[in-house]
Amino acid sequence: MKTELTEQVREDGTPAEAKQKRWRLPKGRKSRRTKLLAGIAVVAVLAVIVSRLQQGGTAQAGANYRPASVTRQDLTISVSGSGTLVPADAYNVSTLVSGAIMDAPFEEDDLVEKGTLLYTLDSGDAQTSVERAGISVEQARLSCEQAREALHPTAPIAGTINEVFVHNGDSVAAGTALAKIMTNRDLTIDFLFPYVEPSEFYVGEPATVFVGEFEDSVAGTVVAVSDTTSVMSNGQEGSSVRVKVTNPGVLSDNFKASAAIGSYCSYGQTTVAMTGSATVYATGSGTVTGFDKLAGSTVAKGEVLCTVESEANRSQVSNAELSLQSARLSAGSAADNLDDYRIEAPISGTVIEKKFKAGDKVDGASSGTLAIIYDMSYLKVEMDVNELDIGKVRAGQSVEITAAALMGQTFQGTVERVSVNGTTTNGFTTYPVTIVVENYGDLKPGMNVSATILGETAENALCVPVGAVNRGNTVLVPGEGAMSEDGSAVADLSKLEERPVTLGRSDEAYIEITSGLTEGETVLIVDQAAVMGG
Repeated sequence: MKTELTEQVREDGTPAEAKQKRWRLPKGRKSRRTKLLAGIAVVAVLAVIVSRLQQGGTAQAGANYRPASVTRQDLTISVSGSGTLVPADAYNVSTLVSGAIMDAPFEEDDLVEKGTLLYTLDSGDAQTSVERAGISVEQARLSCEQAREALHPTAPIAGTINEVFVHNGDSVAAGTALAKIMTNRDLTIDFLFPYVEPSEFYVGEPATVFVGEFEDSVAGTVVAVSDTTSVMSNGQEGSSVRVKVTNPGVLSDNFKASAAIGSYCSYGQTTVAMTGSATVYATGSGTVTGFDKLAGSTVAKGEVLCTVESEANRSQVSNAELSLQSARLSAGSAADNLDDYRIEAPISGTVIEKKFKAGDKVDGASSGTLAIIYDMSYLKVEMDVNELDIGKVRAGQSVEITAAALMGQTFQGTVERVSVNGTTTNGFTTYPVTIVVENYGDLKPGMNVSATILGETAENALCVPVGAVNRGNTVLVPGEGAMSEDGSAVADLSKLEERPVTLGRSDEAYIEITSGLTEGETVLIVDQAAVMGG
């Protein structure tokens, strides 16, 4: 098929509008023409892009990087985080007992010392319980002593064994006399001498004492003489003389005696009076064992004399001891319960809130908190530190504290404790670090604060910005001719070098390079803002 094109020329020689003869393509070839034209357009666009890249594309791509110098500087290792301030200690005062509040001698904002009385509750019923418990303990103690005495009879007084009434192996019943004890071997006996003036005797004068039916006499000494005469049973007057005799071990208050002093004899028989004596009786039935005392043996008060052995006696002792132990435990519980009616400050601090006053009634634990005390000697904050940074933190490090509520103010703190009790969430572990702020100024418990833990300082360290380090610990370094003339942009991407480096310590902005770079070199940082904007 042929087409004709007629061109007209103006008088000035320029082409005029061309007149074309219109023709129609065959119906089946119209779509093929459309596809051909579209392909030609795509090729044209690609050609333009390639041309621009060849002519000026490198400089355009370089706009996505910004250069930074490798410099030496002091690098302070720091770890940052946030948390909420709390007081050094806090305590919610509560009680488990119920009753009316009799006294509450404190107010909010008061400074109280540990042990200061806060509340006194009505303890009438508790006091009665304590008294009853005390009576029960005393009863149990007496029962226990009686049970032990039945098994192991003891000396009620200190002195000398005067008589022994049983022997080992004897079977005895309750009430059987076991032995008699005298407190002193020196006996004093008062004698009456008829028709004799008191002046006839003197203290220290020897005396001879005749006891009962004994043929032998006992030597004595006058220790006192009455100043006046006494009337005897026969109506005659006589003198009263006191004689001291050392007991040979056989005398007791069952004997009667007479005496001779000088040429005078006493009137009749005088009963020997034991000034201090006690008879030990069995209080339980059993067999006597372990009795090794003889007449004349000395004993101490409470000393065990023997054992009256029987199963009943031993069972009685065991039961009595258990009853005493139970009574004492009950008394202790009653006393502790009484103490609960006096509520004291558990810590020293400031009363932040007082919820109950005198006259109010409390109903044990259901009443909740009675008062709140804060120890404001210092404030503290607990900050969670990532597992990647926890190795940089240790107790004693300085911390800078800031609060949004106190703009422009910075406070100093100290790391008190680094806990190893980590918490893992979504594969990442954090560790709680406790920071103490002693000079907290206008900071208050409950404020949210930011904390920067200041670690060691690496002096004169070779550093680059953190953003210059790429994955795999590499940096991008421009080679010769890579940068524009003013050094502000990359001119030739083909002359950039990816260089591996060894990393050291870092803070939030810079990281130490221990090998791979030298001072003064340039590294490139991806300009994220430019990338996002492009």
